[in-house]
Amino acid sequence: MTVSGTLLGFDFGKRRIGVSVGETSTRIASPLAAIVGESNEARFAAIGRLVGEWHPAGFVVGRPRHADGAPHPVAALASKFARRLAARYHVPVFFVDETLTSAEAQASLKATRTRAAREADVDVLAATLILQSYLDEPARHERLAA
Repeated sequence: MTVSGTLLGFDFGKRRIGVSVGETSTRIASPLAAIVGESNEARFAAIGRLVGEWHPAGFVVGRPRHADGAPHPVAALASKFARRLAARYHVPVFFVDETLTSAEAQASLKATRTRAAREADVDVLAATLILQSYLDEPARHERLAA
């Protein structure tokens, strides 16, 4: 199942969450914001502001794996985050394998900037790559079970 409209993409991390926005009609993802905060309340308050502004039809969450395909320790936390998004906002959530997206984002920023990339920049670009992956091939990605 796919969804139509605005989507928010997330690169979940313990310290930061990169966020991107995209449209299924244009199939283009764009960087949006980095959410920095330790508490879930602060994180979800920031997400709530973005949801209020963009009115997404769905969310796309990166689920990390190691390069060899083994589960990454953050994968369980990303899945828990996805379940919280679905419960709070009642829209579909899709998972994208985000293996190496942070490394790809870091390399891209290094190649295109004269200054060093901030960690938040990497997270936001990684979220954009995650969402773009979904927009390129929506049927290929797993939906969070309702």
